[in-house]
Amino acid sequence: MYQLDQFNLPKNFRGKNGLIVQLWRTIYFLLYKPSPQIMYGWRRFLLRLFGAKIGKKVILRPSSQITYPWKLQIGDYSWIGDDVVLYNLGNIKIGTNTIISQKSYLCTGSHDYNSISFDIYQKPIIIGNSCWVATDVFIAPGITITDEVVIGARSSVFKDILEKGIYKGNPAKNNS
Repeated sequence: MYQLDQFNLPKNFRGKNGLIVQLWRTIYFLLYKPSPQIMYGWRRFLLRLFGAKIGKKVILRPSSQITYPWKLQIGDYSWIGDDVVLYNLGNIKIGTNTIISQKSYLCTGSHDYNSISFDIYQKPIIIGNSCWVATDVFIAPGITITDEVVIGARSSVFKDILEKGIYKGNPAKNNS
């Protein structure tokens, strides 16, 4: 079915050259991940150093994972919890006063399963202001979530959420 020897990573897919990508991974493992829990400013500094747009007083737990900081924007006073994965092959934009709770996974990339060469793609994720993405939520590539939305624990979001409310389930549905 698949001919993986035909797979090619699109040009500039990572957004930076390989040296910068490897430098970020090294800094992440040596300086970001082992930093003490209370060193939020330090982690904000490291992400900004690599091009992330991080707002005031953003809380990022040291166990959070960011693939490419230069593809990340987080508004003021937002929180990124323990073991959150921001798999940002594409851009991720998180608004102000928004919480992404522990073990949630924001996934901006995948593969085209209809492609013999298993082509990879990326689509941005946008999460509005004053949202709460509860624990262990999966958000698929290309999703937009409007302001003032709560996504219940262990939900999966595969379609845009464009109305305020409380959503939960797999797939997430309005429960307000």
